[in-house]
Amino acid sequence: MRFLLDTEQRAFAASLAALLKAADTPSVVRDWSRGDRTGGRALWRRLAGAGVVALAVPEALGGVGPRPVELAVVFRELGRHAVPGPLVETVAAAALLSGSTTATPAVPDPTAPDPVAPGPTMPDPAARLLPALLTGTTLATLAPRGTPALDGDTADLRLSLTPDGVRLSPGHGPVRPSLDPARRRALLTEGGEPLAAGPGTVRDALALARLTTAAQALGVGEALLDRTVEYVGRRRQFGVPVGSFQAVKHRLADARIALEFAAPLVLGAALTMSEADLAAAKVSACEAAYGTARTALQCHGAIGYTSEYDLSLWLTRAKALRTAWGDPDTCRAELLSALRG
Repeated sequence: MRFLLDTEQRAFAASLAALLKAADTPSVVRDWSRGDRTGGRALWRRLAGAGVVALAVPEALGGVGPRPVELAVVFRELGRHAVPGPLVETVAAAALLSGSTTATPAVPDPTAPDPVAPGPTMPDPAARLLPALLTGTTLATLAPRGTPALDGDTADLRLSLTPDGVRLSPGHGPVRPSLDPARRRALLTEGGEPLAAGPGTVRDALALARLTTAAQALGVGEALLDRTVEYVGRRRQFGVPVGSFQAVKHRLADARIALEFAAPLVLGAALTMSEADLAAAKVSACEAAYGTARTALQCHGAIGYTSEYDLSLWLTRAKALRTAWGDPDTCRAELLSALRG
């Protein structure tokens, strides 16, 4: 079976790539790592304005979705450009909230007052919060109770997933650093206002988080490979390009094959959204990205180890995404369980 994007989807991906390239995302990532979120938030508002969050929200609630294939396309580009922030979590939160509300909010107006604040015409908490997510004025994070949430100190909206449902967490605990300096994690404070979200709604949001993480990892791996191919083509040893060495060619070919095999699994999972397909896509894309990161580091030599070199932004991201929303062992176990019936 062949998974090919249509003309519209390819054009959407190209427009996102142009937007992100113009944004100089390496600088945005470095600022985010230092605690300056201004550039990252501005970039997210532009992405939300392009309809990224709306892809996870039904039309009746102001979105254009749910459209998981298009979301996979989006997050593949976000991975290619190493965009920082709880982007997977924000989209998953929008999907969660849109599934937990029965109210129908108006189409969000960017010039309106802060939609996060309670309003008399929108009594349902979920309906009250969705417009801010759709416009990009609010970043969200979510995590199962007892699991650290990404950017819990930065997110405006924190959703804690508990056995009895979903709660709006009032705060967060101590921030824990990560191998990726642009990814900070913190446990969410227990308690807070409950949201009426059934187990099916939570399951769907978590499935979307796994899909977009896999797509993001795929983009990270592709960016690492492209940068490495370019580097070994211009770096010379013994009077010839390093890329002409047989050992280097074989490593890069293996990385390309792994990424090429992962890509249709990600798109296939976006079509079916089944547990088995999502687990297969997650482990395949993340392992391909991680393997490509190891190859990229070896081919770059000593310069690849320096944090000042932009390659490090993708190297650390590949490592972090490998265990986000399902580590390889968990995904393999779920896949085997699903296949056994």
